[in-house]
Amino acid sequence: MKKQNVLRIGCGAGFSGDRIEPAVILAEKGELDYLVLECLAERTIGLAQKRKMLDARKGYDPLLEKRIITLLPHLIKNNTRLITNMGAANPIEAAKKIIEIAQSQNVKIKVAAVTGDNVLETVLNNASSIHDLENNKPLSNYNIVSANAYMGAEPVIEALQTDALIIITGRVADPSLFLAPMIHEFGWKIDDYDLMGKGTVVGHLLECAGQVTGGYFADGVKKKVEGLDKLGHPFADVFTDGSAIISKVEGTGGVVNLRTAKEQLLYEVMNPHEYLTPDVIADFTTVKLKEAGKDQIHISGGNGKSKPSTYKASIGYKAFYLGEGEISYAGAAAYERAKLAADIIQKRLQHIFNDIRVDFIGVQSMHKTTFDHSGTPYEVRLRIAARAGSAEEAALVGDEVEALYTNGPAGGGGARKYVNEVIGIVSTLIERNTILPQVNIFES
Repeated sequence: MKKQNVLRIGCGAGFSGDRIEPAVILAEKGELDYLVLECLAERTIGLAQKRKMLDARKGYDPLLEKRIITLLPHLIKNNTRLITNMGAANPIEAAKKIIEIAQSQNVKIKVAAVTGDNVLETVLNNASSIHDLENNKPLSNYNIVSANAYMGAEPVIEALQTDALIIITGRVADPSLFLAPMIHEFGWKIDDYDLMGKGTVVGHLLECAGQVTGGYFADGVKKKVEGLDKLGHPFADVFTDGSAIISKVEGTGGVVNLRTAKEQLLYEVMNPHEYLTPDVIADFTTVKLKEAGKDQIHISGGNGKSKPSTYKASIGYKAFYLGEGEISYAGAAAYERAKLAADIIQKRLQHIFNDIRVDFIGVQSMHKTTFDHSGTPYEVRLRIAARAGSAEEAALVGDEVEALYTNGPAGGGGARKYVNEVIGIVSTLIERNTILPQVNIFES
């Protein structure tokens, strides 16, 4: 039974390809007020824009349909509202797809689609005068395919003020997806920056889903976690003062403790004194964590100060084509045969590619230095990769590796080849007044 004066928010996904099962458990058994699915990594929306360019009705998360079909009955039964950025590059078409699913299930719902994060036109029109943050190069140097600003909680709050069951967005800062329902339900003022900071801390701890419940934490040696095969995702009971208790559904795998919470608190944080979001500059150094019971962590503190004057925007651009080929060698002289195979490929491709990477997986692929083995490796997997200007050129890498079956060292097996157009990402800052969020309502 849902509690009075306490807001329960669950996180059912921490990236686009996350499992669906933990979200279903939260929606079915978590007694949630809100379920959030955070599915947009930096490069994800650039890839979504590529799909939209091929089909104007696409560009939303590939798993949207599967997730909504599974979750919708539980959302309706338990009166749980869903907030998600699965709209990616196309929130409008995503909303239409959700309505189509609702109609197929004979249920009446409203969906609010939040748009405005797409700043591609602004960026393209001013590419010579806007510079990236990484290299200080003008954006005109890049073959840009997407440009999306990280919006904050405000347009999501506007969507929540409707009676929409599902709010679907494009790019919104991860913690803002969680902060919005806190502001909406508790009536917080958006210029109360201490509350904005506290809510942002809670959102930051939840946003990566299974990380705070032990998934990313576990190493199998010093940090052992039970039940990772049935890992539960977290929820937070948030109180009106911005404090919260993070936990998970009883009976699910994983663990919530001080160690998992501390690791997630510092995840992707460059300056804990000034964690910048569109809503607030949060101070993570004032956060206090304490155990409140089995798989329960109490969070308090996390002050804030005025929000930044600009929005961060991620710029996706066509970087290059990647050609890859892999083949395995096992048994006597496996490493020597793999090195001979690499030498053959490099000699055959060096006149075509300037940048060829050779990895001996299991020996030195991570740090390019040979691991101190007690003996000769019994098995080695060779990986060859090169950057190319076209898909056809990139395919030559895998073709040459595959040809080693009969033209290279004996005993090669499991050859694999792959070609991919790589979308690169750089960041820039966009003036706030260039962003015009809109909320669009759809009904089944």
